Amino acid sequence: MKIIECVPNFSEGTRVETFLAMKDSLIGIKGCKLLNLEPDGDYNRVVVTLAGDEIGILKGIIAISKAAAANIDMTKHTGKHPRIGAIDVVPFVPVKNASMDDCVKISEAYAESISETLNVPVYLYENAARHPGRKNLSDIRKGEYEGLEEKLKNPLWQPDYGKNIFNPKLGAIVTGARFFLVAYNVNLKTENIKFAKEIAEILRESGRPKRDELGKVIKINGESVKEPGRLKNVKGMGVSLEKHNITQVSMNLTNFNITPIHVAIEEVKKEAKKRGVEVMGSEIVGLVPLEALLQAGIYYANGKNLDEKSLVDLSIEKLGLSELNHFHKNEKIIDYMI
Repeated sequence: MKIIECVPNFSEGTRVETFLAMKDSLIGIKGCKLLNLEPDGDYNRVVVTLAGDEIGILKGIIAISKAAAANIDMTKHTGKHPRIGAIDVVPFVPVKNASMDDCVKISEAYAESISETLNVPVYLYENAARHPGRKNLSDIRKGEYEGLEEKLKNPLWQPDYGKNIFNPKLGAIVTGARFFLVAYNVNLKTENIKFAKEIAEILRESGRPKRDELGKVIKINGESVKEPGRLKNVKGMGVSLEKHNITQVSMNLTNFNITPIHVAIEEVKKEAKKRGVEVMGSEIVGLVPLEALLQAGIYYANGKNLDEKSLVDLSIEKLGLSELNHFHKNEKIIDYMI
């Protein structure tokens, strides 16, 4: 059987009734299992993880999208995380016996169905992208929900599915197929957002604007010159977590085989130390592949021959994954959930 993961991100982080409606929408759908529903009040979004076969995963994501659409109103939404709509992003990920092409086809089927059902514009990204400028999620999200109405007037930003008509309640949806993404945040023991932003800019692959000796941004033909970041396949930004009185270097590791989790946190530690800031653990949002934690465990084992359980426990300890909330490995590692 093919196993496909879907990790939709919805723009709601606090309303329990919305989460219950989303869960209820999946009842009775064969071939689709809800693995995780993880709301975050600071980001005001919820990350959901579904897994199933080709038919079940499509039915499941359509059902939960309808439930979310009925309960989320973007005209009243505020949040720290970039977003373009109520059903912000819907990626499909091959897990077992499934190919990236399989996931591209499912994302297209979802886009066609949901654009008609909800009367919402839909963009394709990553491996499903039909335009070079739409491969990167951040490029599609640029201007966010607030800039979407004007963006839809631009012929270069006509949606891949649906009409170029602004839906004020729902905004737009981005969907596609990609490799397993690890949403990974490193905690800084400071309320000064400046440090988190600086570190994110230095490490993320897209880098930061290059500046001259006076600190002014260098431009050529009106365009800012970019200074490439240190880590490949990493997206990042600095955010505040007021309820914990800390900040975070919030990262998306789009290929943990190229930049593993332990590399990301160790690089953050280096930059934090230069600024006199302490790192106090990290967190994984949503689920994580077992292999990603085994990589970290092997690194921190420093040559010791440990079994799987010991490697996982060591990685949880060294990464500080239970610093903010207890890391339940049987509920957070996707291999243990399926």
